[in-house]
Amino acid sequence: MPADETTPQVTAFMLIKTTPEWLAMTPQERVSAFATEVVPTVKAKTTGVRSRFYDTEFYSTRVTDVWVWEADDHDAYQQLVDALRETPFWDRYFTVVDLLVGTENGYARAYDIEAVTSITT
Repeated sequence: MPADETTPQVTAFMLIKTTPEWLAMTPQERVSAFATEVVPTVKAKTTGVRSRFYDTEFYSTRVTDVWVWEADDHDAYQQLVDALRETPFWDRYFTVVDLLVGTENGYARAYDIEAVTSITT
């Protein structure tokens, strides 16, 4: 089967590190801050984005968390970053260490070939 001809989703691996301000809060205060200070802005200013969180602090001291974002397209991803920068998430509660952004199987679309995968059906 040839590569998908539709616009690919954008996947962003946001590598972040907690700040002393975030860690000074209790777990309940963290949940509340995120729910009241970050989520409403993201919901109000973005569409077509989904997220998953991964804790890495027990394996890495440079990156404590990885936030994986899937966006419908590059515009949706840009709206997300712009929204996050308007919240305490960005550079107050967390330091953004790196952003790794790509599209799944981009090489297959570029060369119009079937994607190689380790998943069998």
